[in-house]
Amino acid sequence: MGNPELTENKNQVQGIQISGSLIARNAVLNLIGQALPLLVAVIAMPFVVRGLGTERFGLLSLAWVVMGYFTIFDLGLGRATTKFVAEALGKGEGSRVSQIIWTAVTVQAIMGAIGALALYGATDYLVQRVLNIPPALIYEAEVTFHLLAFAIPVVMLTSSFSGVLEATQRFSLVNAIRIPSSTLTYLLPLVGLYLGMGLHGIVALILLARLAALIAFVAINLHIRPELRFYSASFKLLSRLASFGGWITVTGIVGPILVYLDRFLIGSLLTIAAVTYYTAPYEAVTRLFIISGSLTMTLFPAFSALEGKKNSHRLGALFARSIKYILITTGAFAVMIWLFAEEILQIWLGADFVSESTASLQILALGVLINSLSYAPFALLQGLGRPDLPAKFHMIELPAYIIVVWILISNFGISGAAGAWTLRVALDALLLFWAALKVSNLSLNVMENNGAILAGASLVILAGVGYVMKTVTGDLSLYAQSFLVLGLLIPFAWMVWSRVFDGSDRRVVLNIIKAQEIAGSTQ
Repeated sequence: MGNPELTENKNQVQGIQISGSLIARNAVLNLIGQALPLLVAVIAMPFVVRGLGTERFGLLSLAWVVMGYFTIFDLGLGRATTKFVAEALGKGEGSRVSQIIWTAVTVQAIMGAIGALALYGATDYLVQRVLNIPPALIYEAEVTFHLLAFAIPVVMLTSSFSGVLEATQRFSLVNAIRIPSSTLTYLLPLVGLYLGMGLHGIVALILLARLAALIAFVAINLHIRPELRFYSASFKLLSRLASFGGWITVTGIVGPILVYLDRFLIGSLLTIAAVTYYTAPYEAVTRLFIISGSLTMTLFPAFSALEGKKNSHRLGALFARSIKYILITTGAFAVMIWLFAEEILQIWLGADFVSESTASLQILALGVLINSLSYAPFALLQGLGRPDLPAKFHMIELPAYIIVVWILISNFGISGAAGAWTLRVALDALLLFWAALKVSNLSLNVMENNGAILAGASLVILAGVGYVMKTVTGDLSLYAQSFLVLGLLIPFAWMVWSRVFDGSDRRVVLNIIKAQEIAGSTQ
């Protein structure tokens, strides 16, 4: 028997169950799926560095880059697969799913094979001329890069088969595979070191784990969608997939430049030490992106399915509520970092970072909140089939950002870099929100009707009260500071639950808690 609370406010989209509870549950699963491997990486990294040595660890880092980020060269077909499968299901055109998947997989197999041959053939040149590798490690590096060549098609094909599960909101299955696979990326080097393996042996173990993940994704897809057992590629679909995926690729290329340009300019205009003072707090505070990222991973296929169903009312409500949830989660963390930046740096990195990095950390905390909010319109535009708009915005922003970050770093140091980055993401957020509202024909009233405006006001109150209390209390001990944090967050949580949340939000939270209790009792 179904639970009436779970069926309330649902929209059945041809086998895709779009509901607040489902979106929230999947967001939690995605958060765990990102946070757990990150935690394992933090714990394992020092042991791996000591076991391999600096130079071999550098090569392993390159291997992680290839295995983790080579999907940028898949022409965006993994993301396109998720989009068009969800859209087809939303339109009730389930018969097209097999053609979409096999078309994307075929092209990715071809591109992966080309990429593998290119990397295999270029290995000698890379190892002996491009990378400054000691002579004693030349052979080991060559074998490692040859293995990485085989990893390219594996990684690319995985993105399509996992994208099918994402399109059908089966994030429990996605994370059941992705969490072990990602975790093994950091644990297998320790296993290899324990067994006395060299670097190429460790990379081989990681490659086998990734291959096992691909096989698992294929097997699950064949079980869930038996029609995939029959090859049915249709190259008439290729132009649509390539058009959508091409703009995803542009975003994937320009985006990292916008992210990493500032630290190169800091190293050029200031000092290498300044890069450290900027990068350490930046890398820490931007980990908050896993909250908004986890939510929008499930929003993207949901938006695609609802767009296929032409359900603009549900689309607007889902969009506005995602903004509300990001404000009250990421926003609360960002405010606490802004208020207690000095204390955080003192405990974490020491007095030198307090004097050098406090201002930049506070500015970056604001920027992270703004950028987190832009994840929702970014996912909405891609879900509506307009990936060209975020890509075009990034291309417009890049030349202006180069000028602004150069000027601000030259005049204000790393605080100027933080300010330039925050200004850039603020402009990006404005453009994305404007475009998303225009393309979807939504008005700002949808924000007010679904509590997003009230959530923003609550966050402003939290920041204002926190600033006044911290100013009045002056210098407090660490023990007293922890009570101050609780004294701020507990009333904020009460205000969110009683004023910002409506009955639907509260049911979502209670359903998630209930589902966790049921899962725990069955173990």
